[in-house]
Amino acid sequence: MATTKKTEFLRGIGKAGLLAFCSTLPFVAGGGAAVAQDEAASEDNGDVIVVTSRRREESLQDVPIAVSAFSGEQLDNLGAVDLTDIEAITPNVTLETSRSTNTTLTAFIRGVGQQDPVAGFEAGVGIYIDDVYLNRPQAALLDIYEVERIEVLRGPQGTLYGRNTIGGAVKYVTRRLSSEPSAKLRLTGGTFGQLDAIGSFNLPLTTDSAGGELLLGGTIAYLRRNGFGENLVNDLGNYDKDMLAGRLALEWNPSSNISFRVTGDWTDDNSSPKQGHRILPFGPFPVLDNVYDTRAGLNTPEQSVVAKGVSGVAEWQVNDQFTLKNIISYREDRTESPIDFDSLPIADLDVPVIYENSQFSEEFQILYESDRLNGLVGFYYLDANALNVFDVVLDDLAALLLLPGLNAFTSSDVDTSTWSIFGDFTYDLTDNLSISFGGRYTEDDRTIDLLRQRYFSAGFTPAFGGPDRPPSIVDADIDATASFTDFSPRASISFEPSAEHTFYASYSQGFKGGSFDPRCGANAAPDLDGDGLPGAVDVDDQIAFCRFEPEEIDTYEIGWKNNLFDGRFRSSLALFYSDYKDVQVPGSVGVDADGDGIAETFAGVTTNAAAATIYGLEFEGVATIAEDLAQPGDSLNYQFSLGYIEPEFDEFIGRTGANIADSIVVFQNTPKITAFSQFTYAKPKSLLGRDGDLGAYTSVSYRSLTHQFSYEIPALDQEQFALLNAGIYWTSSDGGLKLSVHGTNLTDQRYIVAGYDFVTSVPELGNNPLGLSGVQTAFFGDPRRVMGTIEVQF
Repeated sequence: MATTKKTEFLRGIGKAGLLAFCSTLPFVAGGGAAVAQDEAASEDNGDVIVVTSRRREESLQDVPIAVSAFSGEQLDNLGAVDLTDIEAITPNVTLETSRSTNTTLTAFIRGVGQQDPVAGFEAGVGIYIDDVYLNRPQAALLDIYEVERIEVLRGPQGTLYGRNTIGGAVKYVTRRLSSEPSAKLRLTGGTFGQLDAIGSFNLPLTTDSAGGELLLGGTIAYLRRNGFGENLVNDLGNYDKDMLAGRLALEWNPSSNISFRVTGDWTDDNSSPKQGHRILPFGPFPVLDNVYDTRAGLNTPEQSVVAKGVSGVAEWQVNDQFTLKNIISYREDRTESPIDFDSLPIADLDVPVIYENSQFSEEFQILYESDRLNGLVGFYYLDANALNVFDVVLDDLAALLLLPGLNAFTSSDVDTSTWSIFGDFTYDLTDNLSISFGGRYTEDDRTIDLLRQRYFSAGFTPAFGGPDRPPSIVDADIDATASFTDFSPRASISFEPSAEHTFYASYSQGFKGGSFDPRCGANAAPDLDGDGLPGAVDVDDQIAFCRFEPEEIDTYEIGWKNNLFDGRFRSSLALFYSDYKDVQVPGSVGVDADGDGIAETFAGVTTNAAAATIYGLEFEGVATIAEDLAQPGDSLNYQFSLGYIEPEFDEFIGRTGANIADSIVVFQNTPKITAFSQFTYAKPKSLLGRDGDLGAYTSVSYRSLTHQFSYEIPALDQEQFALLNAGIYWTSSDGGLKLSVHGTNLTDQRYIVAGYDFVTSVPELGNNPLGLSGVQTAFFGDPRRVMGTIEVQF
């Protein structure tokens, strides 16, 4: 709406009341990204609750997008450790730790995402750190420390955030530096030997009366925890954590309208490999009682994840109307992991892997602001590389086939070069009615260098320390390129009949880029071009078999945001309908390369076999139930979120050519119902001779039946479950001391978050069993944990 309308709305809330209200809540849910700033920030912004979901500052009520946002203080009061903790409190969102590591992320929003974390696949949910897009899921599961806020944008964000935000986006915003010197130390101890130490500093190097300043700040974090279980074969911990990470930032503000910021971050994860829990017994190996224990024998290569990046942001406010902004970044990461699919001390299905990713990105924006027209135009460029190298060791199967050994080696190198131009504007037709419109044009270029070989000899290939020897068979050796283009539009209309209500309707489109399956079993290609040559010897068939096209979604949404009873109740309601087309369906299947009826290796198979309809709703809010309840200044607050989603495949063409949409396939990582409920009691409380504020909360989160794959697996699919958390925290009035204790999963539930299945035979999906032991393993969410924290600020 017009500036006068925004000011009327914001002043109607009142700064003091808003800050007091928000400070008692572990998070703020709203139709826009409600960021509860600290008092200094609020004063600087004229009492504005900052909204950045459309990459410009707006009031909460004005944004026609379904967004939840969480300030650093709110996440701290909640005891949040990493991005997966956002899942429980945000409707229709799945954020899980991928198999094998602590730092690879599986993300789904509104039924859209990417199940397989292999480097080279495109994500369905965009992850951003300080406006820099993380192109791959490796090292994308960020721990929460020194964070200003985290925003979750639901629904396609293709116009402003580009490719691979077809399901939505998660924005991780680190804390900005201050002109006041400070230092902070945070220590956390807990069950399972948890010991976390986080230290940070903020140092003004130079300041002058004209407003120019040079600021330096940084954080170093050591995060350690014993395993929830153990590896009974090699005595390593299982589900442990041993991570060292840091950030360093330098800001230069030569004048009040020009700023430069350079940030670097680094993560070194030396945790033990996370191995799965076998669902099925095999020979002398019964199913283990502790679901966090394993008998996995593979430990080559030694588990290691190293990620680092640097970014630079320059901003120049040319005048009251125009601001120029440039974001440049380089990132890289390397993961080495021993993935023991069978979780046994035998080499039934052992997969040592190396993932390497690198990316360079450049983004330039021109922002415009006036009384009635606000928006931006921009340019984006990304150059990225993803390398996968892995063995598939099947020595036990080799013995059955009377071979000295069997190992299938794959190396895939995927390059991405993409650029786009975009624009998004909002025009206030009246003080009560506004329209928004935008679009983004993208060009993608993809190349792949894929090599697949088989070795009929025991042990690893040379890539993993095995003897230098030629392969027995070269199954595939292809180089291919592909180009894709897309235009993603967006439009919305917002109506504010009063300062307390906003109604909106929107349309948005998103797409996930096409590419080549980085694990493609090219030698299994059929005769796709009809030239009579079998795919195993026809490179053109192999390239076509490995390629998959972009997928696209059109989402229609209506919403209502309100702020009622003098700010005592605030909520947002969104209803959405999505038309999901050319759905990319990735999978890992056993491949019978020689036609003897026995699968000798596994390969990736990705098709655009499906189309779907997805509809649902999201309702979230916060309320002040009572004030001055037991003593002056106390309050009882309640917050909630509810997500309901109904995903339906309209078409799913299986490998047999039949439409199996109504018979076999299901949506993965998409529970129909997600819910969260929390009560928080807060009151003034003096402690240790200091004035302060005490808060206590208890919460329940619920998720209904969740499928791990695109077909039902009763042993792996997670039935409905609920988690109970509780905590208490105290903060001194001057912010110099904070104490807290948090308990999570207090009823000690066991719930599956991921798994492997090479047992189920589904011919319609191309599934062939692989391995002799019956490979069906599960990975579980955290057990009951209790942790206490002391934080001192100097």
